[in-house]
Amino acid sequence: MQRKLSIFEGYLTFWVFLCIGIGIILGKIAPSFAKFLDGLAIYVGEAPVVSIPIALCLFLMMYPIMVKIDFAEVLKAGKSIKPVGLTLFVNWAIKPFTMYVIAYFFLGFLFRHLIGTTAMDYVKMPFGLDLPVGAVHGDGTVVMYEGIKMLAIPLWRSYLAGAILLGIAPCTAMVLVWGYLARGNDGHTLVMVAINSLTMLFFYGPLGGFLLGVGKLPVPWQAMLLSVSIYVALPLLAGYFSRKFILQKKGEKWFREKFLHFLTPVTISALLLTLILLFSFKGDVIVAKPLTILWIAIPLFIQTNLIFWLGYGLAKILRLKYEDAAPSAMIGASNHFEVAIATASVLFGLSSGAALATVVGVLIEVPVMLMLVKICIRTKHWFNP
Repeated sequence: MQRKLSIFEGYLTFWVFLCIGIGIILGKIAPSFAKFLDGLAIYVGEAPVVSIPIALCLFLMMYPIMVKIDFAEVLKAGKSIKPVGLTLFVNWAIKPFTMYVIAYFFLGFLFRHLIGTTAMDYVKMPFGLDLPVGAVHGDGTVVMYEGIKMLAIPLWRSYLAGAILLGIAPCTAMVLVWGYLARGNDGHTLVMVAINSLTMLFFYGPLGGFLLGVGKLPVPWQAMLLSVSIYVALPLLAGYFSRKFILQKKGEKWFREKFLHFLTPVTISALLLTLILLFSFKGDVIVAKPLTILWIAIPLFIQTNLIFWLGYGLAKILRLKYEDAAPSAMIGASNHFEVAIATASVLFGLSSGAALATVVGVLIEVPVMLMLVKICIRTKHWFNP
């Protein structure tokens, strides 16, 4: 018997746009609210390192998927060389670099004059860095902005940073929904999400630092490592130990039928709350420059489709079953926007162009992935023996 989609899953596109609208309206009628939330952070010295609202929302987004991970199954899946190798190859050897190239071409070349060649963004100083006003760091300059030392960088480079952070964060928990809708192998999808979550612990920081450095953007290594620890490792450990405890005390039946059922809407609810928070701060920008969303969305849309078709085509060449091919392709195409949003907010600030770019990733993720689900279903016969 197939699981029925919840009201959140079945009408996710509607909820996403509704929360974006609520956020924009909230930002217009109560602009001080988002600034207050942005100030709720853990500070090291004078630098806000961890946004408490974003950290709480992300934990709630991540924990439900992490607690589902059966590490015994992860080890077994490691023996399935083809699907595991395909997923890891596309996600870590191809996707980060195609994202950088595509985003740089559109944001740094084709749309640069539309964004504004002199437009600047004011982002957080890298954690632990104390430079005098006027000092140059990467492609930015240290300035005083609203009484705080900030780094002024070209706006298009800030958008590029957000795209980079999306490109190095593969596979959101929402892939489980996409795989389910495409009638894929749910077990394979869950294992691939688990493997990518574990791999992210080791690759996210180094790849992000390398690509941000290539893009002449500040590379806050300490903050990146802290972000991975808080936003990936912490929910992973919480999921592992709580799963172990619950299975011992309540048994697997209670865990799957009661506990996981209770957690089902938590991830999406936390995502929607994050959207309200982020768009409440960006409401003025969106209303004043709606085309900015389009300039950012175009390279993200192209990247998502490119990676999907690359993974889907390689799955066909490798002769994978459809039930494994569909989720493998969508795992690569999907972005772990929860981690990207949180990292951009921590590294560059909740009001930065980088944070806006990651939010645009959420905006296009849902309709584009639903489109790819329909493509998978219509091409299922390609993989029939």
